[in-house]
Amino acid sequence: MRKTALVKMTGDLADMRPDVLLWLRLLAQEYFVVICTGGGTQITAALNERRIPFEFGALGRQIATFEGRQIARDILERNQAEIQDRLAIEKISATVIVPVLDVGSVLCHVNGDIFVLTTYLGYDKIYVLTLESRKAAKQADFAKYPKIEVLGFPDTQKE
Repeated sequence: MRKTALVKMTGDLADMRPDVLLWLRLLAQEYFVVICTGGGTQITAALNERRIPFEFGALGRQIATFEGRQIARDILERNQAEIQDRLAIEKISATVIVPVLDVGSVLCHVNGDIFVLTTYLGYDKIYVLTLESRKAAKQADFAKYPKIEVLGFPDTQKE
């Protein structure tokens, strides 16, 4: 039976830089890979631009309006489509999902880090891909979970 890996990828890496693509290509050779895309930076910018209120609570961003939640979902789905397209071009086998649950026909956004924990018992390995500047904080967040490995990629891509 093939091993399974969940990859939670910050939306800041959704442009599928060469270093991320190389890492995913190698991972997909050994694991069945599912990628959960984020989009926090993009969501915050879009909500601020439209002056839609939100706040951060214990479980992540809480968006006050349906319009705001729909904007967040649209951003996540756009990231999902762009990642899927790029993986197809690169011939890297992976399934791409967004952290939005449909619970009894109610859309429930799930903070990406919380989503990682909800999958913990199912996957053989879980990777959190983030920017190098956020790596230490993420490592502290997940320190008591041995199956989770946090990887930091440079904040700016070198050309």
